[in-house]
Formats: sequence, structure tokens, C-alpha cells
Amino acid sequence: MKIFAMMAALVLALSLYLAWTPELSREALLQSYSRATTSLVKVNEQTVFVQDSGPKDAPSLVLLHGFGASLQTWDAWAFELEKDRRVLRFDVPGFGLSGPAANNDYSDAADVARLLALLDQLGLQQVALGGHSMGGRIAWNFAAAHPERVSHLILVSPDGFPDPNSKSENTYKVSPFLGLMKYSLPTWALKMGVAPAYGDESLLTPQVMRRYHDMMRAPGVRAAAMERMRQSRNTNPLPLLQSLKMPVLLVWGEKDAFIPISNAQDYLKAIPQATLVSVPHAGHVVHEEAPMASVQAVQAFLAQFKTEI
Repeated sequence: MKIFAMMAALVLALSLYLAWTPELSREALLQSYSRATTSLVKVNEQTVFVQDSGPKDAPSLVLLHGFGASLQTWDAWAFELEKDRRVLRFDVPGFGLSGPAANNDYSDAADVARLLALLDQLGLQQVALGGHSMGGRIAWNFAAAHPERVSHLILVSPDGFPDPNSKSENTYKVSPFLGLMKYSLPTWALKMGVAPAYGDESLLTPQVMRRYHDMMRAPGVRAAAMERMRQSRNTNPLPLLQSLKMPVLLVWGEKDAFIPISNAQDYLKAIPQATLVSVPHAGHVVHEEAPMASVQAVQAFLAQFKTEI
């Protein structure tokens, strides 16, 4: 029996060695992903990787990405919106080139505080605010906490309503097996997690998959992602959502397998002034899969409720 146990341990060790996925250096990632409009901004003790494009004197729009993503997820939207708006997007601390949160706090309150500090440092008194999935949750929490800072709210397949079948306050059950991700995350394994986010998997091109893989290999990100999952709690969103008074746009892919479009009805009931735009054939990352259809809905929404900032 000892021999079989030793052989099993040897096979496991060899498998981990062959699939070992080391971190990439921040310097190498900056060389690949920096642009003329990107910069590392120090906010208190936190480094934030920010992309700031469009006319600096135009109304500002801030976009927050979802779990496991990075600011590049908004590239197609930004290309259209920056023609007449200042568009700011950043790697949410815990992901991408912002790296882990300096205080290791991934609670809703901490996300809101970090966003407030960033807006203050950038001198942005009021913005249109958009977020996808996890970023949507941060966005509506921020809008509820600081309504005077948000002129319009754009929620793309937002996270927020807990699973009605959940029997725990913990949103996720993080198994010890998942901890192996810190050491081994081959592209094929990550693709198994990312692909279901697409209604049309063929749109998950090798180039896009490489970006997701690179950003998950940024220093400290895999450990930070698991810590965010551990700290995530189920809460009742209704009191905060019902307090929102600014115009709200919901954008949802009709083939969303992560947060089904049926969840939009919960938001519409909680936020009477909200409007929903559904996009056929798109999945969870509707802004990547159907960028023109979704961004045109955003442009129409912002034009309808135009506010000079």
C-alpha cells in the first residue's frame, strides 16, 4: 500500500510540475498591455492600473470589469464612447495589473471606498458609472453610498441577488482543490471557466484567451481571486437598489448562462426607473460579444439623460 501511495504522490507531483504555471512579472505585462493612455496611479497604499482616454473636458464615464477580467474587456465600448466622453477604466484591485488589494479587504464596502478614493484623486466629482457582473455590484453599491457622485448608472449582467437556494451567507464554497490554481493554471483549464461566459464560444479567440490567461498570471492575482471568493457574502440588495434615484440602464445577453436574463426582473422591480436592453445570442460578456449593439444602447441612454459634468 505504501508503494501505491508513493506512486500516486509521484504522479500528482509530476502532473503539477508539468502543468506548473508561474506568475508573469508586472514589468513584462506592462510592456505588453501598456498604452499611451494607461498609467499606474497610487491611491493611498493601492496601485491602480488605469486607462484614461477621450477628451479630458468631456463628461466622464467610469467602467468596472467583472471577476477574472481586466480593463481591456471594455476596449470595443471605449473606442466608440471616447469620441465624445472621457472614458476611464481600471483593473479592479485583486485583478490584472492593479494586483492584490493592499489591505486584503474585498468586501463591498472596501470596493466602494477604493473607487471613491480613486475618483477623488483624479478630481472627478460626478461620473456616469458602468459595471459588468462583479463590477456591476461594485457600481450599484457605490451609487447607493454616494448618489451625488453618479449621474447615470449602467449595469451589464450585474451581480447582486443571492442564490435563493443558498443556505449559507457565503456566496462561494472555495474548496482546497481550487487552491492548486495558484500553482497550476494551464490555458485549457482556464478556458473551461471562461468559455461558458460566451453565447458563441468561437468569439473566445486565442488572442482574447491569452489576455485572460496573462491577467490571471499577474503577480498575486490568483491568490487574490480566491480570497475575494472567500470574503464574498450573500446580502439583501433591495434596500440599496431601491434607494437609487439616478437613471439606470440594464444591459443583458439573452444567452447569459452565469447570471440569467430572468434576474433582470428583480432589478426592474427594485429600480422602477430602470430600463432593460436585451441582446439576442449574446452571453454573459455581452459587451465583448455584441459590442456595437450594446454600446449603441448605452449611447442612446446617455443622450436621453444628458447631463453636463
